[in-house]
Amino acid sequence: MSKRVYESAILINAALDDEAIKNLIGRVKETITTNGGDILEVEDWGRKRLAYQVKKSRIGYYTIFRFNSLPDLIPKLERYYQLDETILRYLTITFSKDALEQIEIDKSLLPQLVAEVEQIPIVPPEAEEDDEETIVKDV
Repeated sequence: MSKRVYESAILINAALDDEAIKNLIGRVKETITTNGGDILEVEDWGRKRLAYQVKKSRIGYYTIFRFNSLPDLIPKLERYYQLDETILRYLTITFSKDALEQIEIDKSLLPQLVAEVEQIPIVPPEAEEDDEETIVKDV
């Protein structure tokens, strides 16, 4: 069997303090690496408001792991997710070659997009006094 690239997104109970969340993320990293996986990237999205309640929580803490591993790691990892009560939801997917290429393209274009956004001038809102004068003139 050959290694594949996976992405595993987890939703953590945001009621935990920051230290407990960091410990949980560290334990997930450790689970991946001790079972033969190589972590490529960890995206920490932080606390976000949920569209609907998940296990009586309105706010969740999102973290995404990208890693290489053999397919036999995934059932072990998802079993760990199921047993941990602080992980509200999880999703693990396999990346295709096309998806990996698109991620690399997006990463290479990111600095250019940031530079373009920084060049956009910020237009201050017009004063409200002008609106009042227009209303008086129309009457």
